[in-house]
Formats: sequence, structure tokens, C-alpha cells
Amino acid sequence: MPLIDQVVFSLEKETIPYWNKFLQGYYDASGISSDSFDQAVQVSVAGETNVTDDMKEQGITLSTSVATSTMYMGFNWLDPVVGGSSARASKLRRAIAIAIDFEEFISIFANGRGIAAQSPIPPGIFGYREGEAGINRYVYDWANGMPKRKPIEEAKKLLAEAGYPDGLDEKTKQPLVIYLDTTATGVGNKSRLDWLRKQFDKLNLQLVVRSTDYNRFQDKVRRGDTQLFYFGWNADYPDPENFLFLLHGPQAKVGKGGENAANYSNPEYDRLFEQMKNMPNSEARQKIIDQMLEILRRDSPWLWGHHPKDYVLRHGWLHNSKPNKMANNNLKYLRIETAQRDELRREWNQPVLLPLWLSGMALAVFGWWLWRALRQREEAR
Repeated sequence: MPLIDQVVFSLEKETIPYWNKFLQGYYDASGISSDSFDQAVQVSVAGETNVTDDMKEQGITLSTSVATSTMYMGFNWLDPVVGGSSARASKLRRAIAIAIDFEEFISIFANGRGIAAQSPIPPGIFGYREGEAGINRYVYDWANGMPKRKPIEEAKKLLAEAGYPDGLDEKTKQPLVIYLDTTATGVGNKSRLDWLRKQFDKLNLQLVVRSTDYNRFQDKVRRGDTQLFYFGWNADYPDPENFLFLLHGPQAKVGKGGENAANYSNPEYDRLFEQMKNMPNSEARQKIIDQMLEILRRDSPWLWGHHPKDYVLRHGWLHNSKPNKMANNNLKYLRIETAQRDELRREWNQPVLLPLWLSGMALAVFGWWLWRALRQREEAR
């Protein structure tokens, strides 16, 4: 290793030229934009993904991997309405967690590229449990071999128990307003925010979006001037500690400058975290993680969001390629059959001479017609 002699990176400013060059064989691998998804990928009735027939004819294959990432919405634990460990606030957060249908979000805005999160820990990281053992039972039921989001009536019941029957404060009789801080200010984000408002409408809650630039947003998070916010985390290393520390009380953002942006604090969780963080992966560590996740699911300091799925298309001449967000040293493992690539490039990019011949013939006919017209004019004189 390395198995290749030279690597060339090119910056494409537009997605359409980039996609066309990949299909012509000038790029060895490619991601998939939303515009090209239907052209590249087909989803079976069973939910399995594969490349389309056109891609198969070119020898293009699809590699998928659930990213070691989590995208979530956090509640500020210091906020008097949505924060804190009281039963009222916990039921309010759980009601909102049931109402926001992240499966629908993934289907609409990510072309199905992701899975709804049951906890901070993504698949592939120790501590994540598959199947029924790993579902968030405060938000999901297990039905027909898969998690099913609880009905909205359950969320409305929790909301009423929290003191907001039909979304109204039982003391003031005023609608409950939730404030979302976000950096999503572009035109493309409007549809996502509209979708999110509709999710809150299920509970008759009003969502007010406070859009701002990134620096101002970070400043608000550091000061704890938020109520609900978007955030995400990519693994630095493949260990559950790298996700569970995001909710460790001593690493709160406010006052401590840590990565706990929700400022979540639970003494029992913090005690278990200190016990778990340096343990080797074992059954004992798994049991502690299960206890920690139960506490988090009950308190619901996050709307758990989703874990994205990475889709990568690659030509048949590229080997040893797999989507991976943690390792930056994978170039040395790549192997390319250059002879096959050169042969297919020539085959796919043969010059099309017919338009040139037709243009030449049209030009010749036009020249003959013009010469004949001029000659007739001279003879007439």
C-alpha cells in the first residue's frame, strides 16, 4: 500500500456536470444528489435499495452504510417551559417526540436515506441494540417485527397531563408557543420548516422559528438563550462514550463550555457515565449503557431525530471502497483497474459524427443554392 500511484481531486461547482462526468467514467465514485436519486436508485416494495437497470448496464454498484452520526433537535434544559426534570416538562417533551414523524421526514427530505433514531447511539457503535430490545418505548410500540410510532392520541393525552389540554395552557388559556432557533435561512429550508410546523399543529402547538446566522446561533446556545434547536454530531472515534458525553451534566454548554448543548443534567445518568466511559466493551458495559439510555428516553432531552445513510455509487473498476465518516486514511486501500477504466471511457465517449456530417451537407446544399441564385441573377442581367 498504497495501491494507486496518484490521486486527482477536481472541484465541480455544479451538480449536473459532475453527475454527467461520473456517468462518462471521468469520476470513479459519486454521491447521489436528490435530483439524480430516481435515475440512480430504485427501492423495492420490501424497502431494499439497488441501482437502476441503466446503472447496472454500466457496471455501477451501490454501497450503503448508516453513518456514525446523529441529527437531533435539543431542548434547552434551563428553559422554564420545556426544560427541567419535572413530570410536567418530561411529558411535554415526550408528547412532542411522538408527534414529530421523523420517518416521514426521512422519506420526504432524504429520499429514504436514514433511519429514525432510538437513542444518541447510531448503528455500528457498541451499545446500539437491534430490533425490539433497542426501541424507545416512550415513543414507539413494537408491531409486526418493526417499531411503530405511538398514535397521536397518546401524545395528546401526555400533553393534557402536562397541563396543556388541546395545546392550551390550563392556567392562562393561551396557546403554548415553542421557539425554534436555527441557522436554516435559505429558500430550500422553507419546506422543511413548514413541514415541522405541521408536526406541531397535530398537537395544536404553535412553532415560532427564529432564524439567525451561524455565529449568532452559537452565541445563543453558549448563553442558553434557546428553547429548541437543531444540532448534529459525527463520531470522532467508534465508542459510545463519544455520543453519551453529549448529555453529560459536567460538560454542559452554559457555564462549562462543553458539548452538552441541551445543558441536560441528571445525577444518576452522570454517575453511570463516569462508571461506563473507560470500561472495555463487555456485557457489564452494555448493561450500564442500557440503564443510561432508559434514563435518556424517559427524560427526553432530545428529539432523537435520525441517523443518516451514506449512499455511494462506484464504477466496476474501483475496489475496496466503502462509505466511512471516521477514517480519513482510506485512499491507501483503494484499487483501480486502469486498463478497464480506459477501455470503457473510450467506449462511452465515442465522438458522434452524424451531426457534423449533416451540418456539412446542409452547408454544402446552402452554398450550392446560393451559387445558383447568384448565377441566375447574373444571367438575367
